[in-house]
Amino acid sequence: MCVVRERIVERVITEKNYEFTGTVESFGSNGEGIVHRGETVFFAPFTVVGEKVKFKALKVKGKIGYAKALEILTPADERVRARCPVFTKCGGCQLQHLRYGAQLKLKSKTVQDALRKVAGIRMEIPLTVKSEHQFEYRNKLQVPVGVDSRGDTVIGFFAERSHRIVPIDRCPIHPSWAADIIAIFKKYAAKCGVSGYDEVNRRGTLRHIVVREVEGAFIVTAITYGNVLPEKDTLVAMLADKFNSFSLWHNVNDKDTNAVFGEKFTLIAGEGRYTASECGIRYEAGPNTFLQVNTGVCRKLYDRAVRYAAHCGAEAAIDAYSGGGLLTAMLAKAIGMAYGIEAVREASNCADALREANKLDGKMCNICGKVEDILPGLLKKLDAEKTFLLVDPPRKGVDRATIKAILASGIRHMAMISCNPSTMARDVGLLTGALIEEGSELKKNPNYGANGLAGYYSIVSVQPFDMFPQTKHVEVLLCLERK
Repeated sequence: MCVVRERIVERVITEKNYEFTGTVESFGSNGEGIVHRGETVFFAPFTVVGEKVKFKALKVKGKIGYAKALEILTPADERVRARCPVFTKCGGCQLQHLRYGAQLKLKSKTVQDALRKVAGIRMEIPLTVKSEHQFEYRNKLQVPVGVDSRGDTVIGFFAERSHRIVPIDRCPIHPSWAADIIAIFKKYAAKCGVSGYDEVNRRGTLRHIVVREVEGAFIVTAITYGNVLPEKDTLVAMLADKFNSFSLWHNVNDKDTNAVFGEKFTLIAGEGRYTASECGIRYEAGPNTFLQVNTGVCRKLYDRAVRYAAHCGAEAAIDAYSGGGLLTAMLAKAIGMAYGIEAVREASNCADALREANKLDGKMCNICGKVEDILPGLLKKLDAEKTFLLVDPPRKGVDRATIKAILASGIRHMAMISCNPSTMARDVGLLTGALIEEGSELKKNPNYGANGLAGYYSIVSVQPFDMFPQTKHVEVLLCLERK
């Protein structure tokens, strides 16, 4: 009778809105705490392993539940006070409550778990390389602009898993100039009657603000729903009052999409593109040029990748998804010849300017096009034994056809830079043979083992880098060699 009663109580307490007490046992892949209640596994953000917590069940589906921490009854030693007043409300940071050393360990575990769960690859992952700056490290600001329930314009960041904007004045992972930008656009919107974009009704003017800082110069882009940026001279004057060196671009995005930029960019004021030096390379950047957001960690990451390429004895390198060409140029200087493949025309043009500025004619070739279209043919032209391949794809990972082309090429040495452990694990699983295709599905290969498979790649090393302190995100460098 007592056993039956316990089961009834357990079932009821795991239903939505019921409160319970438990101890956080481990971390999930998004940095949330994990606690078991009977047969149900609950994920609870902003909790720390070892803490005794009073929870509220928010959602339960089958044996998976999501909970909110109502009260931290016994705080863990790794818990710290968050700097941001909207932490837990804004979706930008997930780990400000966690001591920095524990963040580094968590990110290593995230990579290790992704390889094991997605691809069945079991290996120890070294401690994540730290960022010298835990706050104010971002050289890029990207904020949505919308309207609140009263119809007033708001600037901030999206709440987790939603498009509800949490208003902010400043953000601690951005330098102080970001607060200046937000203040200027708030003043501009109020003075000129510029409304934020209403996603539901698809009306309004200003959708996003994107700013890139390049050695003290600022590339500011205002993204609007319509073709007009109202009273742009007023905005230019406001920016000029605060910043000595800046450009203002207007971008139009009239699509019902999550993409930030539309196709049309118009220069309103300033030089448009700015030059800077990094890792011994002089480069250019425009409003849509990809650059890593944490300059200090970028140096460590790129240096490690180039050292591996040089160690392999390659005579040529391919940099797929090459952005503005910084890493392509570093490979060219270290090896002698490098090819960069980039789909964004502006970024490819910046890479061409970089080649000229660094006197790399004959050593650096930039190709504008999609990697899946260009790479297979380029691989066929180059000597597989003497060519090094580096892929740095977007979060969605490498196209499946591109993976097949890499395997078919026989290229001996390659590396992958990824900001998404899940898609990284999938792609590495295919490259190592740990995953196989059965129809449209991927399944773990029962023949894959610690010694690897002939004709595929073996993992030489995996190293996480903390490109994004205070967040769940992590950058990873994997070095591979064909077996």
